[in-house]
Amino acid sequence: MAVPLREGTETAEGCPRLRWCGWRQRRGLAGKAGPAGAWAASGVPLGCSGRAVHCGVAAAEHRVRRVRKAGAMASWATLSPSIVEYFEGEDSYLCGYCKNETGSRSNGMWAHSMTAQDYQDLIDRGWRRSGKYVYKPVMNQTCCPQYTIRCRPLQFQLSKSHKKVLKKMLKFLAKGEISKGNYEDEPMEPTMEDAVSGDFALINKLDIQCDLKTLGDDLKESLESEEKGRSSKKEDSHELIQPQGTEKLGSDEPSHSVKVHTVPKPGKGADLSKPPCRKAKEIRKERKRLKLMRQNPAGGLEGLQAPGGPPSVFPPKAKHSQAPSLEDFIVGSLPDSGSHKLEVRVVRSSPPSSQFKATFQESYQVYKRYQMVIHKDPPDKPTVSQFTRFLCSSPLEAENPPNGPDCGYGSFHQQYWLDGKIIAVGVIDILPYCVSSVYLYYDPDYSFLSLGVYSALREIAFTRQLHEKTSQLSYYYMGFYIHSCPKMKYKGQYRPSDLLCPETYVWVPIEQCLPSLENSKYCRFNQDPEAVDEGRSKEPDRLQVFHKKAIVPYGVYKTQQKDPSEEATVLQYASLVGQACSERMLLFRN
Repeated sequence: MAVPLREGTETAEGCPRLRWCGWRQRRGLAGKAGPAGAWAASGVPLGCSGRAVHCGVAAAEHRVRRVRKAGAMASWATLSPSIVEYFEGEDSYLCGYCKNETGSRSNGMWAHSMTAQDYQDLIDRGWRRSGKYVYKPVMNQTCCPQYTIRCRPLQFQLSKSHKKVLKKMLKFLAKGEISKGNYEDEPMEPTMEDAVSGDFALINKLDIQCDLKTLGDDLKESLESEEKGRSSKKEDSHELIQPQGTEKLGSDEPSHSVKVHTVPKPGKGADLSKPPCRKAKEIRKERKRLKLMRQNPAGGLEGLQAPGGPPSVFPPKAKHSQAPSLEDFIVGSLPDSGSHKLEVRVVRSSPPSSQFKATFQESYQVYKRYQMVIHKDPPDKPTVSQFTRFLCSSPLEAENPPNGPDCGYGSFHQQYWLDGKIIAVGVIDILPYCVSSVYLYYDPDYSFLSLGVYSALREIAFTRQLHEKTSQLSYYYMGFYIHSCPKMKYKGQYRPSDLLCPETYVWVPIEQCLPSLENSKYCRFNQDPEAVDEGRSKEPDRLQVFHKKAIVPYGVYKTQQKDPSEEATVLQYASLVGQACSERMLLFRN
């Protein structure tokens, strides 16, 4: 198993820890100390033999698979191929949000391989992956507590800002229209070195300016609507009642007016010779009413008119059903022949599929340009190895159960192809109960499309699509919600959504959590003081340990150990992963 190493070579890809003559070195991202780095080294230290002894994890995994395939030994056949190595103690490092040099704290482990179910259970206990490194913030000690957040796509409600982004994309695809506005301002984001401490999941996901609902935006929109209403007075009254052949995309969106008292300009005041001033919303309703009359002249507006009031466009009971769905906004309004064509492809990234390999270089170039333009990285920093390690490598096994989605479970890249070229890539994990968003990068030339918001909405729609085949897959995980960091609050705008209680690991609607978070950074969301963690480690002796090429229960392993600190380390691991995962996953011990 020993292999020669040369000085300066990278050796961590296939093995979480290497042992060199009793010496080992831990490296972080880009050479900095931190939990995101694997147990690795940049070369063999002087005076050593130049030989590296592998930890044996790969051999263990191969042995499990081989015995499973052969069908021998029923006890081996039931073993999970999840193999992890837990890092003792807690790590403190630079926070990617408040920039506290040692304020961010987490526990971590290197996952050589992991099943989709094991990772699903881990993220339901507050864990998160960055490449093959899996980490869990120490919630009551870290400077910026990170709460796992999930959206419920089946009940998802589009906000006004979400509709703006979707309509903007539809206008661009249908007519090539580019909406005016400043889309260069991205939310302040941690660098790649701070990715783990700064929530590697959705840092780049959303354009906050398009997502946050502020009074200033509402005021601006209402002023534009009223200006349209005033300009309509110049039109002839006969022209107002003529239905138009085509309407602009999004013209049926009701406007929310804010009364602003201004001094009338000369010639703009009340004039009996001109049509009365009317709001754009009323004009749209009248056009709709006249259109319905033309389509059904015999029936007229019977049943559509409320007594004592103006004609209504929608029947009282049908008004809600007329609201367009998320899918309607994505594909329902596109013409057969538009100015641009957008296609979304889902390709498996680990193990890499043939489609992923064929598009690897093009995808990497988009990532490199994104890092250079958005994060101001030098050209030599976003390397292929960096890209591969953090956005392509994954511990998740590729699984295709008969009752699962057609694409299977595991790690994927969701590629956005515009007119035959990749403009954005969403990195996602498809798990038994959810789609988990990992990262997004895009071509900066298309920032005007608010691809962060758009891709999140597409991933919500994708989750709904997968739910049709796999009913239990019904959630969209957005990484961590950080209430103490203003730039990370945008995730709470995707409703309905829930936060994970950091003590009892139950899901609580975010509306119930926000009052507590206003008073304290760290909160226990479960209001029942008697409630406990139901999935906690209750029988640690049943924990599975891989040691010296053998798999034994912890009850047997601990009788062979003389190091008093070993028991504390293993018990800490068991308490963090819970009883179910501790029995299924193999904990490698050197």
